[in-house]
Amino acid sequence: MTEFSLHTQLAVDTEWVATLSLCRVLLMNDSNYPWLILVPERAHVRELHELSDADQQTLMREITTVSAMLQEALEADKMNVAALGNMVPQLHVHVIARYIGDPAWPGPVWGKVPAVPYEDEVKAARLAHLRTHLNNL
Repeated sequence: MTEFSLHTQLAVDTEWVATLSLCRVLLMNDSNYPWLILVPERAHVRELHELSDADQQTLMREITTVSAMLQEALEADKMNVAALGNMVPQLHVHVIARYIGDPAWPGPVWGKVPAVPYEDEVKAARLAHLRTHLNNL
């Protein structure tokens, strides 16, 4: 059995936030949107149906828990949840807090505006805020 390793593109584009029972929670380095990515820590999994039934149920719980936490913590107008995998084949789920009037509203965030990396201080504060909320789950 091979061990889980994070896809190199996810490692470049994100910052570690927390580890849940199944998923690694990552912050996308795009300050346009509060954007988390959940990556099930299972080797060579590309699709939801490749997870065991138990892992599928755990993933759904973790998605809904993280979505609710993010919406409440950041007072988002809408939550977008998606698992695409067209650019990064490793199974990962985007959980994005959306606001009426954000740069891509009401459309999807992909390809609308260039990513704006977090400034170091802002990223550190966002990570601390998210970790506090995740630790309180």
